Amino acid sequence: MSISKFAGLAVLATASIFALTGCAAGTPAAEESAPASAVDAAAAALLPAEFLDGVSVASDIPYAPMELFDENDMPTGFDFDLSQAIAGKLGVTFTFADQDWDGIIPSLQSGTHDIIMSGMNDTIERQEVLDFVDYFSAGFAVVVAKGNPDAINSFADLCGKTVAIQTATAQIDLINAVNPSCATKIEVLEFPSDGDAQNAIRAGKAVAGVNDGQVAAYTAQTAGEGEYFEVVVPTDAPEGYTSVLTGIGVLKANTGLTAAIQAAVASLIADGTYTTLLEKWNLGSFAVAEATINGTK
Repeated sequence: MSISKFAGLAVLATASIFALTGCAAGTPAAEESAPASAVDAAAAALLPAEFLDGVSVASDIPYAPMELFDENDMPTGFDFDLSQAIAGKLGVTFTFADQDWDGIIPSLQSGTHDIIMSGMNDTIERQEVLDFVDYFSAGFAVVVAKGNPDAINSFADLCGKTVAIQTATAQIDLINAVNPSCATKIEVLEFPSDGDAQNAIRAGKAVAGVNDGQVAAYTAQTAGEGEYFEVVVPTDAPEGYTSVLTGIGVLKANTGLTAAIQAAVASLIADGTYTTLLEKWNLGSFAVAEATINGTK
């Protein structure tokens, strides 16, 4: 993606939160039955009767590793796996559907879909229309060569060094926000694609790259089967670039559905399934301790 879902919040909020009509049609992509043995009776009891026939999930695919298509053109990714685990806890079927980002909130307002699971950040602006069950802590991360030979552990460690970043992304804005605190500024090499930026790191032209945290984690996991890169998650991001909560979006009117999903996610955290899914997608650094509702204040 050319613009991060994390940092493009103002644009996305304007484009989608207040649009009440003209939703893009979603394309159902996959449906899996929930295993009866996994049902959490207390969580399932909270689910309103209108959703007992199933829940339709809107997701803008691809945004790896949160959602992507596999070799059979079927959806996969952390959000998909989590949706199926939630379905198991509630004893219903969750159908994952591909939905354009600009129409993803209107697709709930029109009744096309019931919830959003698409790496969507819980923001104050979006809370005007949606309630969020928060399940992920998103932010920026740094991709470095395997072994971290330049000892990059913070954004400050990039001062005086060269980083490779895809052009026209919010990551460049992040570096520009870090630079005023550097005695020697960070040099940015811009590339037309993230793959080109990765190649610059491998070739030694840059010591690091900056990306959305989950995208960085997927890059480290998959590039060269994990042989080329590793991920650093700095805690010194400038104001406006710190981590934010990502949540499952539900229309504010559907309070019963929100409560049921929150209970299901809490159950998955308690029994370890949540941790297992995070580790599967190399996302353990972005875990939350509890499933809050509208945790962004």
